[in-house]
Amino acid sequence: MEKKPVSLTKLEKQFIKTVWDFYHLNGRHDLPWRKTKDPYKIVVSELMLQQTQVARVLPKYKEFLKKFPTVSSLAPAPLGEVLKAWQGLGYNRRAKFLWQAAKAVVNEHKGKWPNTYTQLQTLPGIGSYTAGAVMNFAYNSPVALIETNVRTVHIHHFFKDAENISDKELLPIIERTLDETNPREWNWALMDYGSHLKTTVGNASKKSKAYKKQSNFKESNRYIRGAILRALTQQPYTEAALCSHFHDIENERIKLQLDALKNDGLVVKQKYKFLLPTK
Repeated sequence: MEKKPVSLTKLEKQFIKTVWDFYHLNGRHDLPWRKTKDPYKIVVSELMLQQTQVARVLPKYKEFLKKFPTVSSLAPAPLGEVLKAWQGLGYNRRAKFLWQAAKAVVNEHKGKWPNTYTQLQTLPGIGSYTAGAVMNFAYNSPVALIETNVRTVHIHHFFKDAENISDKELLPIIERTLDETNPREWNWALMDYGSHLKTTVGNASKKSKAYKKQSNFKESNRYIRGAILRALTQQPYTEAALCSHFHDIENERIKLQLDALKNDGLVVKQKYKFLLPTK
């Protein structure tokens, strides 16, 4: 059934013009993941960009794809090698999800990425946002995306005086103003404009229900896990040696995060030593 044309309000029409005008003049057109339609490379970029600044992702994206240029080169690699290539990005479970997704694509889909929103979400670590990103950026198929920059743009324009705004409230406007013929660039435009607004008028997404204030990273369990993994990329360690290596972190916290990493499958224990997975 053909979709009925949407009757836009004057505010929505002006909003669309503002977003496109900004993008055409100031869009980040040279980002390497915008120069490909390969779903694998887009998934790599999307998982790297989750909670990580573009400037940090740029060199790691290029390095990672140099080592693992295709899904078929990533799938058979030992997880430890994938984790080594991921170092510097943090949130190391994302690397494992990417590796698991690659295995699923190769083993269950004959090396071809699913091309529907629902099928994509059957892959490990591919949630609703990442599936939508692949649909838009790889296949130019219109799916409404909601992430921090998109929230910033829509709250700034349509919810200036509101607080505690839910994604359910944002979604109808996001869907109404979605460019059905060019969703790929429209979503790029929203993200670029949202990033610009954050640095010029402030982060309007703080008024979203989904907003979570970041805790002090250097006091967090995530910091400790990342530090342990970085050490293990160099050599195996016993628990006692790790505690000695990180003399400024309480031994009990080291032990707890080692257990967490082991439970997540990000490290393995052989005899008395911890090391990165070799399979």
